[in-house]
Amino acid sequence: MGFVDKEVTPGVPDGLMVQTGRGQWRDAGGTIEKERSYELILLYPVARAGASDRRIEEIRRAYEKAFGQESVGRVDDRARVDF
Repeated sequence: MGFVDKEVTPGVPDGLMVQTGRGQWRDAGGTIEKERSYELILLYPVARAGASDRRIEEIRRAYEKAFGQESVGRVDDRARVDF
């Protein structure tokens, strides 16, 4: 949560959700790696997609650097939400 507080919240102050799980992938050397995984869910209006896209990419690069990751996955999808 320290990473979320420092790197994510300042650029996404309206809200977010972090879920934990277990993940696996094949690394660059061909080895299957397994570790605890985190899913960050960000919701934002379509009108802010450009700015959000840039911020999400900054977050991904910061996470890769901070935690020594080869890559950080990203999925984009449109959703209708209401609170």
